[in-house]
Amino acid sequence: MHALTLASFLFFTGLVAFVTWRITRRDDHRSTSGYFLAGRTLTFPLIAASMLMTNLSTEQMVGLNGSAFTDGLSVMAWEVIAVIALVALALFFLPRFLKSGIATLPQLLAIRFDKGTQLIANVIFLIAYAVVLLPIILYSGAIGLQGMLDLQGLTGIESNTALLWATVWAVGLIGAVYALFGGLRTVAVSDTLNGVGLLIGGFVIVYFGLQAVSGGTGVMEGWNILKESDPSKFNSMGGPEQQVPFSTIFTGVLLLHLFYWTTNQQIIQRTFAAKNLAEGQKGVLLTGFLKLLGPLYLVLPGIIAYHLYADQGIRADEAYGHLVFNVLPPYLTGFFAAVMVGAILSSFNSALNSTTTIFSLGIYKGVLKKDATEEQVVKSGKVFGWIMAITTMIIAPLLAGQDSLFGYLQKMNAIYFIPILAVVLVGLLTKRVPPMAAKVALVGGCLLIAAGYFVPPFNKLPMVMHEFHFVAAVFVLLVAVMLVIGKLRPRATDWVQEDSGDVDLTPWKGAVPTGIVLVVLVVIMYASFAGG
Repeated sequence: MHALTLASFLFFTGLVAFVTWRITRRDDHRSTSGYFLAGRTLTFPLIAASMLMTNLSTEQMVGLNGSAFTDGLSVMAWEVIAVIALVALALFFLPRFLKSGIATLPQLLAIRFDKGTQLIANVIFLIAYAVVLLPIILYSGAIGLQGMLDLQGLTGIESNTALLWATVWAVGLIGAVYALFGGLRTVAVSDTLNGVGLLIGGFVIVYFGLQAVSGGTGVMEGWNILKESDPSKFNSMGGPEQQVPFSTIFTGVLLLHLFYWTTNQQIIQRTFAAKNLAEGQKGVLLTGFLKLLGPLYLVLPGIIAYHLYADQGIRADEAYGHLVFNVLPPYLTGFFAAVMVGAILSSFNSALNSTTTIFSLGIYKGVLKKDATEEQVVKSGKVFGWIMAITTMIIAPLLAGQDSLFGYLQKMNAIYFIPILAVVLVGLLTKRVPPMAAKVALVGGCLLIAAGYFVPPFNKLPMVMHEFHFVAAVFVLLVAVMLVIGKLRPRATDWVQEDSGDVDLTPWKGAVPTGIVLVVLVVIMYASFAGG
């Protein structure tokens, strides 16, 4: 069994690498536009697949199914509410981003406010990616793979700690090679190939999982048994003691989604590389449609694992790997593990690519060496990328022991998500708010939320009002402070956004109707499962 699993794993991993190399081997990796923005050539299937795969990694597959193991269907908010944020990106944010012809979000803050605001945002992104995002991707990936491939049996490494370090470093090195030698288009193409595999694999797991629930008598029978045996798991409205109480969807959860899908460099960089606005809008809205399918492969397997293994003392974040290892035939386990490695690599190399873009264009060329040539800028990104990759490979194994990986990720993300979202929104919607207001909100917001999580007595606040309501309250406070400063110390002149002329800004005719349909589908999904 081990040999078959390993052989299929190596075959599928190698196949994706080979096809990606064949498609992108003649790409321009020397210029900043070619390396960081894929030469602005991405069409809507590549944009959608790359956005989905950058988002879908093991912290989703393992973490979200782990949350569903505990809380059931209510955690689908982390998938379904994303659709509303994606509609906002397509209709409001993307036309404005492409108008300025930016490669990084902090560049927009330089255009709207000043270079100092851009520098603060660059530093916030780099610290957050190094300490939070990249290590969590590697750690969750290693945990997921250990469960799926029985790596202890395959490698003969007895020590859990040694195995964790070995897995993290293996995945990290492969991901770094993809991201740092290939640039954004290589990342997008490998994402697309892995995305197709992941969707197929995700649905195959649901199929075999439901068959296991029904004892082989059929998928629908398995579904019925699941619903009858534990109807509370199928309630879309989260209770007050759950991870996502229903009321938080309208405050912190929606705001975290809005940041993640509209102002998070790691995600939106592929939309900056769109061939034109119409292709970008189609790609973003297709991503929204695919997110509606998310609960099927990111939440349902966790509920199936609860039904099958809850009495065996399995920990929530181990549930998904355990399910895959037990219900999939050996020849498919290797395929699915390969797809999972693809998902880990995809998120890791996308975040690494975004990190190098922010460093090279924002800090190296913006601050350290303003007269740098294109080749020097690309080279600086590669060197910094390796430093970043090695740092995160050292941090990742130290995350062992978190109760809920996905909950931890959302909590840490809020520290920088909320201030950046507040500054971008106020920047785009007002004309006279000055740079000082943006700097106060960026630095003050990060400090406020961090204090609310870690510093007594402020850390009582998130407990009293739920942490998602707390981050929403901070968001409102930051917006209010910026508007007050804008009234008291306004810019001397109105800010007017100029068209850089880099991208054709003709919108897609179907964007608004498609956006409305997607939002209606979200409401229908919630209504269908209200009350279980």
